Amino acid sequence: MGLRAIFELKITPGVARTKLAQWYEKADKSGFKSFKSFESLKATFYESSEKIVNYFKFRSSNAASESFNAKLKNFRKDLRGVSDLPYMISRITKVFG
Repeated sequence: MGLRAIFELKITPGVARTKLAQWYEKADKSGFKSFKSFESLKATFYESSEKIVNYFKFRSSNAASESFNAKLKNFRKDLRGVSDLPYMISRITKVFG
Protein backbone atom coordinates (compact mmCIF):
# COMPACT_ATOMS: atom_id res chain seq x y z
CA MET A 1 0.00 0.00 0.00
CA GLY A 2 2.89 2.31 0.70
CA LEU A 3 4.31 1.84 -2.78
CA ARG A 4 0.93 2.49 -4.39
CA ALA A 5 0.59 5.66 -2.30
CA ILE A 6 3.85 6.98 -3.75
CA PHE A 7 2.60 6.51 -7.31
CA GLU A 8 -0.62 8.37 -6.48
CA LEU A 9 1.28 11.48 -5.34
CA LYS A 10 1.79 14.45 -7.68
CA ILE A 11 5.52 14.79 -7.08
CA THR A 12 8.64 15.53 -9.10
CA PRO A 13 10.96 12.73 -10.25
CA GLY A 14 13.61 13.76 -7.71
CA VAL A 15 11.19 13.55 -4.80
CA ALA A 16 9.84 10.29 -6.19
CA ARG A 17 13.33 8.79 -6.31
CA THR A 18 13.82 9.67 -2.63
CA LYS A 19 10.42 8.33 -1.56
CA LEU A 20 10.95 5.11 -3.53
CA ALA A 21 14.35 4.60 -1.91
CA GLN A 22 12.80 5.17 1.52
CA TRP A 23 10.02 2.67 0.73
CA TYR A 24 12.58 0.15 -0.44
CA GLU A 25 14.59 0.45 2.79
CA LYS A 26 11.46 0.16 4.91
CA ALA A 27 10.28 -2.90 2.96
CA ASP A 28 13.72 -4.49 3.18
CA LYS A 29 13.74 -4.15 6.97
CA SER A 30 10.12 -5.32 7.37
CA GLY A 31 10.92 -9.04 7.26
CA PHE A 32 7.77 -9.90 5.29
CA LYS A 33 7.99 -13.38 3.79
CA SER A 34 6.60 -12.06 0.49
CA PHE A 35 9.84 -10.10 0.05
CA LYS A 36 12.08 -13.18 0.25
CA SER A 37 13.63 -12.48 -3.14
CA PHE A 38 14.56 -8.96 -2.11
CA GLU A 39 18.04 -9.24 -3.60
CA SER A 40 16.59 -9.63 -7.10
CA LEU A 41 14.12 -6.82 -6.38
CA LYS A 42 17.02 -4.66 -5.22
CA ALA A 43 18.89 -5.23 -8.49
CA THR A 44 15.77 -4.47 -10.54
CA PHE A 45 15.05 -1.38 -8.47
CA TYR A 46 18.49 0.11 -8.99
CA GLU A 47 18.88 -0.94 -12.65
CA SER A 48 15.45 0.39 -13.62
CA SER A 49 15.21 3.41 -11.33
CA GLU A 50 15.36 5.91 -14.20
CA LYS A 51 12.55 4.13 -16.04
CA ILE A 52 10.48 3.92 -12.87
CA VAL A 53 11.00 7.60 -12.07
CA ASN A 54 10.04 8.60 -15.63
CA TYR A 55 6.46 7.77 -14.67
CA PHE A 56 6.49 10.87 -12.47
CA LYS A 57 7.50 13.07 -15.43
CA PHE A 58 4.66 12.07 -17.75
CA ARG A 59 2.20 10.28 -15.40
CA SER A 60 1.65 7.49 -17.88
CA SER A 61 2.61 3.85 -18.23
CA ASN A 62 2.39 1.07 -20.76
CA ALA A 63 -0.08 -0.92 -18.63
CA ALA A 64 -2.74 -0.92 -21.35
CA SER A 65 -0.40 -2.39 -23.96
CA GLU A 66 0.94 -4.95 -21.48
CA SER A 67 -2.62 -6.01 -20.67
CA PHE A 68 -3.43 -6.34 -24.37
CA ASN A 69 -0.27 -8.39 -24.95
CA ALA A 70 -1.27 -10.73 -22.11
CA LYS A 71 -4.73 -11.16 -23.64
CA LEU A 72 -3.16 -11.98 -27.02
CA LYS A 73 -0.84 -14.50 -25.40
CA ASN A 74 -3.76 -16.23 -23.69
CA PHE A 75 -5.73 -16.15 -26.94
CA ARG A 76 -2.88 -17.88 -28.79
CA LYS A 77 -2.49 -20.40 -25.96
CA ASP A 78 -6.20 -21.25 -26.12
CA LEU A 79 -5.86 -21.93 -29.85
CA ARG A 80 -2.83 -24.16 -29.13
CA GLY A 81 -0.70 -22.35 -31.67
CA VAL A 82 -1.62 -20.50 -34.82
CA SER A 83 -1.13 -21.93 -38.27
CA ASP A 84 -3.55 -19.64 -40.14
CA LEU A 85 -2.42 -16.05 -39.58
CA PRO A 86 -5.32 -14.35 -41.45
CA TYR A 87 -7.78 -16.33 -39.31
CA MET A 88 -5.97 -15.28 -36.14
CA ILE A 89 -6.03 -11.63 -37.15
CA SER A 90 -9.75 -11.76 -37.97
CA ARG A 91 -10.50 -13.45 -34.62
CA ILE A 92 -8.42 -10.87 -32.74
CA THR A 93 -10.26 -7.98 -34.37
CA LYS A 94 -13.63 -9.57 -33.53
CA VAL A 95 -12.74 -10.46 -29.95
CA PHE A 96 -10.69 -7.40 -28.98
CA GLY A 97 -11.75 -4.84 -31.60
